[in-house]
Amino acid sequence: MAAQKRIYTLNLGTQTISLAEFVTNPSGGVVLTRYKQSAILGDPAVPDAARIAQAKFQVQELVAEFGIKHQLVNYAIASHVVFTRPVRLPAVEATKIEEIIGFEAAQNVPYPIDQVVWDWQLLDEGKGGQMEVILAAIKSDLLDEINGAVEESALRTGTVEIAPMALYNALRYNYADAGGCTLLVDIGSRTTNLLFCEPGKIFPRRLNLGGSTITSAVAKDLGGSFAEADKRKEEDGFVSLGGSYTEPDDVEIARISKIIRNQMTRLHQEIARSITFYRSEHGGAAPERVLLAGGTASLPYMREFFQEKFPGMEVEYFNPLRNVSVASNLDVEEVGRNAHMLGELVGLALRSAVSCPMELNLRPVSVAKAEKAASQKPYIIAAGIAILAGLAGWWQYYENAAKKTEEQAEALELKANPLSGAQSQMKTAESKVGEMLQAAQPMVELTRAREYWVNVLNEVNASLPADNIWITKFSPPTHEEMKAAEEAKAVQEKVSKPSKKEKEENPLIVRISGLYLGNAAGNANSQGTLDDFIKNLDKPESLLDTKEADPEKKQRKREPMATVPAAEDPEFVRSQENDTDWAFKFQFKLKLKNPIDLK
Repeated sequence: MAAQKRIYTLNLGTQTISLAEFVTNPSGGVVLTRYKQSAILGDPAVPDAARIAQAKFQVQELVAEFGIKHQLVNYAIASHVVFTRPVRLPAVEATKIEEIIGFEAAQNVPYPIDQVVWDWQLLDEGKGGQMEVILAAIKSDLLDEINGAVEESALRTGTVEIAPMALYNALRYNYADAGGCTLLVDIGSRTTNLLFCEPGKIFPRRLNLGGSTITSAVAKDLGGSFAEADKRKEEDGFVSLGGSYTEPDDVEIARISKIIRNQMTRLHQEIARSITFYRSEHGGAAPERVLLAGGTASLPYMREFFQEKFPGMEVEYFNPLRNVSVASNLDVEEVGRNAHMLGELVGLALRSAVSCPMELNLRPVSVAKAEKAASQKPYIIAAGIAILAGLAGWWQYYENAAKKTEEQAEALELKANPLSGAQSQMKTAESKVGEMLQAAQPMVELTRAREYWVNVLNEVNASLPADNIWITKFSPPTHEEMKAAEEAKAVQEKVSKPSKKEKEENPLIVRISGLYLGNAAGNANSQGTLDDFIKNLDKPESLLDTKEADPEKKQRKREPMATVPAAEDPEFVRSQENDTDWAFKFQFKLKLKNPIDLK
């Protein structure tokens, strides 16, 4: 046998707060084990915040009396704080229903869609070319306040339903055998909710008439407060039967009963108009029976009044316990007297026990997020354990590796200790070698200097073209140039720290003068011969820098040698070529790369 499951339900009415406990039975139904009701002031003038605070206090008292904490609870909220509307839509494919309903919700809900919690339920599947859905929406901030009152009472949020929809589920479960159209009239404090129910069809309608309307009329007539009038209504009020019935001896009681009858007559007129609307606009059938529910329906002679107004219909009190068992510890007679006020509690319990025809759920976003996080918690814990296990494995690996490393280090240290003396001897020898190299450096420089000019001349000779050009003079830097270079270097170092580039620059130059064969002697490329010579000198490994020799690099116009005064010492000169002379003079400068000390 499956273990019994406990289900807790809460009805947050405008004037009555009810808490009940059910258990599941083996047949799949529920059993009422206990319930408790607590009244709050239903004055419409009381702000919502104050009413929620009253409800919170009463819920806390009921929870304490039941002795339950942190239990999951399904609760219903009053219909007047929820926007509900049946909407007809063209029949579409199942895959497109969500999209079209989302669009209709944005069009019909009177608040920004991102500021509400909303849900929908399919009422008619579209057999006539149209489908009908019911939209329900409540402002998010108001829902959060209501839900806060519940959760601060040590309860956890389960299903959040609208009171009339919970009644509908209870009606379907207990009157499944009823044929034709049934009209459920739920007369509450602030509103009266009508449910037209046919097989496979429902039409809800809310009327803004209820118990508080009667109380306000009594308070106005008697000149008292709302609380005083409500007390008189509860103690002495009944629906006057009218006609030839004898009135009570107490004049005030007679007045109260007439006021109640007048308000109920208004309610009957609204119900009659709703029946006409349902039949004409929604193609519904005429109701065959009327079921009365709600706290205000408890007033004496209420059934007789509606039986008088609807003579062709069967009028009785709604019994949500027809197919619901009652525990033996409860007073059956008391439960029977209050049965018509337990419909919401039963409907909420059925949501957790059986499949229901109406499954709207207005759970706050915060609750849905918390539930999702809770559902992911086992996976997060498992992932955390896996990570910790992995870290533990790596820690063990590195622990073993560290131990092995330490052992190897100790073994190497034993081998290295005898070599420490040799290391010291090697350092001493390296120091002596360095000293010897430093002492030999002048000899190395002298050797390089001895071969320097030979290498320069060999390089110049190797760069000469095979024919048509001769060098007549090769002039190294003069004594005055070397002296000027040294003085300039000293001044630079005294004024500022020279850069690496400035250190590398060298003003020492050599001058090369010569002749090249002209066109008259049969040289077809007289000017190219000199250019080829300069290009041959321009090599990365060269000891000479050709920047001063190449006129293209300096962007200097080639002037005839005769037009350049000798005192100007031009960087590059070439004789004026003509068709009579066989040879022409040239002269250019070359900088020395990595020069030796010329002193």
